[in-house]
Amino acid sequence: MVAIFVAIVLWIPNSAVVAGPAAFVYWGLGFITCLIPGAIVTGQLGLMFPGEGSIYVWTTKAFGKFVGFLGGFCAWWPGILVIISGSYAVVIFIQSLGRLYNLQLLPDSDSGSQGLVIILLITISFLLSILRFRLTQNLVNMIFLTYGSVIVLIGVAGLAWLMTGHHSYTDFSLQKGQWGPNGNNLTFYGTVILALLGIEVPLNMGVEIKDARSITRYLLWGSVVVMVAYLIVTFGVMIAVPAKHQTNPSALVEAIQQGFAGPLGKILATVANVFLIGFFVFVCAVYNYSYARLLFVSGLDRRLPIAISKINANKVPWIAVLAQSALAALLTAFIFILPNVVANSMYQTGCLCAHSSRARLDFHVLFHRWHRCQWSRNSRHFYQSLDKLSP
Repeated sequence: MVAIFVAIVLWIPNSAVVAGPAAFVYWGLGFITCLIPGAIVTGQLGLMFPGEGSIYVWTTKAFGKFVGFLGGFCAWWPGILVIISGSYAVVIFIQSLGRLYNLQLLPDSDSGSQGLVIILLITISFLLSILRFRLTQNLVNMIFLTYGSVIVLIGVAGLAWLMTGHHSYTDFSLQKGQWGPNGNNLTFYGTVILALLGIEVPLNMGVEIKDARSITRYLLWGSVVVMVAYLIVTFGVMIAVPAKHQTNPSALVEAIQQGFAGPLGKILATVANVFLIGFFVFVCAVYNYSYARLLFVSGLDRRLPIAISKINANKVPWIAVLAQSALAALLTAFIFILPNVVANSMYQTGCLCAHSSRARLDFHVLFHRWHRCQWSRNSRHFYQSLDKLSP
């Protein structure tokens, strides 16, 4: 459960944001105002109302079936977007891997190729999600360890950068008021809250929980891991990465490359890239099988077609996972591929119109020249006739 909690809540690219030293203040406020209260409330509700669906079940118990379905839908819909975002994170780290070796992989100018890669990743997440839950969970646990090693590397890279005589790229002095929240960095608090959402998602799979004490354990240790990891990564990025690059998610890898420097830095940055790519591939699977449980429970309550609650031999609601994956793929095509197709169609139409306009222009020019020649010839004959008539 801790691994699932970390996969859902701990997205270290959220640390790659410029807010100066005040970022640590905002992280503290986020932990106090969102993560810790959310963990306490989630723990109480999870123990009071165990079962599939978490928010769907809790809101149904408190406010009735209609509000429960509405709450479940509002909790489920962001899962579609996060599946796409996780897949796009894979694209970002593939680009970062290419830059390490001066290769241009999946450039932003080719959104169509990016969209196809994202759809492929969504398909992979679907295939992973319909496997036996224990098998998928074991794979997630292994990826969790590699993810933790990247977080440690980023923190050590920040220390290595300072220990080799370099100055920090972020000014931590107290005299300049860098630590105080202000209007210029206030938006980072929203990023912090967004980064800490999803505390209740592991309880979407309440049936798989055999021991009620595991709920409090994952909330306690998962929250501790999340708080420490976000602070470590923020520290490493601020120390070893130039301020103008800190807003890019690839700053995570750049911190490792900068901190360790030389061939070792490049090797470790490559390993970190590969680990992050693998992590976000499995994150998509975690979100896919976690959020599909909300569709599954809605199908059981006849709020959605009963077919969506069917399970396969692995006791996984595969119809719900399939519907969710198909919707994510369709939205990806609409965002990444369709604009590219429309732009190409408009370009081709524009070229056709331009060519036809040029043809009409050439025709008018030729006709105008022919007409002038005819007028000149007729005028010459006219004046010659006048000369003959003149005495």
